[in-house]
Amino acid sequence: MDQIQLSEEEINALLKRVKANALQEGDYEIIKSMTDAIITLGQALDNKATSIKRLLAMLFGPKTEKKDEILKDNEPEEKDKKPPTPKPEKKKEGHGKIPASSYTGADRKFISHEKLKPKDSCPLCLNGKVYPIKKPGIAIYLKGQPPIDATIYELEKLRCNLCGEVFTAAAPENITGKYYDETARAMMAILKYGYGFPWYRLEKLQESLGIPLPASNQWEKTEAQADLIYPAFDELKYQAAQGEVFHNDDTTMKILDLIQENKTRDKDERTGIFTSGIISKIDEGKRIAIFYTGRNHAGENIASLYEMRGKEKDPPIQMCDALSRNMSSEFIIILCHCLTHSRRSFVEVIESFPDECRYVIEILAEVYHIDAKAKKKNMTPDQRLAFHQVHSGPKMNALRSWLDTQIQDKLVEPNSGLGKAITYMIKHWKELTQFLKVPGAPLDNNICEQGLKRCILHRKNSLFYRTEHGAYIGDMFMSLIHTCNLMNTNAFDYLVALQKNSAELFKEPSQWMPWNYEASIAIKA
Repeated sequence: MDQIQLSEEEINALLKRVKANALQEGDYEIIKSMTDAIITLGQALDNKATSIKRLLAMLFGPKTEKKDEILKDNEPEEKDKKPPTPKPEKKKEGHGKIPASSYTGADRKFISHEKLKPKDSCPLCLNGKVYPIKKPGIAIYLKGQPPIDATIYELEKLRCNLCGEVFTAAAPENITGKYYDETARAMMAILKYGYGFPWYRLEKLQESLGIPLPASNQWEKTEAQADLIYPAFDELKYQAAQGEVFHNDDTTMKILDLIQENKTRDKDERTGIFTSGIISKIDEGKRIAIFYTGRNHAGENIASLYEMRGKEKDPPIQMCDALSRNMSSEFIIILCHCLTHSRRSFVEVIESFPDECRYVIEILAEVYHIDAKAKKKNMTPDQRLAFHQVHSGPKMNALRSWLDTQIQDKLVEPNSGLGKAITYMIKHWKELTQFLKVPGAPLDNNICEQGLKRCILHRKNSLFYRTEHGAYIGDMFMSLIHTCNLMNTNAFDYLVALQKNSAELFKEPSQWMPWNYEASIAIKA
């Protein structure tokens, strides 16, 4: 487009001609150029507002993306507003008493009645006898202590007054010097890789509580623990490779050795460093989390899992966003893309296009409500597919028709934020709607994004890994801990059990997974 420059006098003259309806030759080109400039400026402002919104979310964390919170600030005009539908009041989650059954890690002590015992005469009526009630009364006593506690054994020494020989009492289990047991090592790993507690912060906490624990010691003991349990990580990857549904994504990470190496790498060599998160869903409700940190993208890391997959198995379902680096072309898969990721594009521009974004968000909310009903009824994959086809199919067809109309009838500027959101959804419509065609296909990649928060928490608090070996140790513990969380298994008990049964783990790692290790302990006993 040729640039047209006008002085203030020329602009005033043009306005007078427009007002007098006496346009001259060349005025159309000027007015068109001005109109194009206004449209371009409006799009630039919308894009800038969206970019700032994304930046704020990166810096301070994203605001909620719940439908009610998004739409309440973008209500329709009064004439278009529908009367509110009364909803029954729901009790807020997290409020109320926590039952004693939730304290699974607490020590339990039975307290007998101080005056009565079973079959004693009733002190009130004097005629009856008292018998125990199956459900006891409950009193919960909470106390504080350091994450890593310590006991000092003062070993008595005796010396012969004639020969001078010294006799020292033996410590329990022949402990000498400073000994870190399995529980201490497991707690260090969980605090660091499970909940983002940096070594130096734990060092300061322990020091303030009178039990010193240097950061260097924490790393050494955690590395020693990894040497005892790494076959569980290898087996976990093999088990994950047999899954039916894979979720994958990645996030940036820092490894100091690789950052230093980047200074000597050629321009065409990859310098990025990533942590990939993969969630594998297997039959019988098993969920496995695997993390990889290094130069490979998520697609390359998931390809390494596919290489371990049984050749007789059907192609798996893979859920990810539409970035090419999340996929591998070497293996046959059923590709799905994330509805939440597509929906987020409309959430980001809702302030500029409230009515259009409201329409899309409300339809997707209905689809998610239908999926929640299917989960609540514990439907099989085939039943869920049929349920979606009947209830979600018409809604998604109506949405696709609306999307096509916006583009074909030129109701939206393709380069605007809304136009880009619509174009993305149309372009990836097949992958976004696999839940209407394939049994077991998920709607979104939320479970993987939630898992990656564990890595992001580590990056936020610890900032980096020092070496690739350190990154491998982090991946191992994050994978084991998050898999335990997905399987509702106590990660602390699991890591302790792996250390105590390291010899058996090396012989038969498949029997020491988070879902069956307790049975292996029972057999051993």
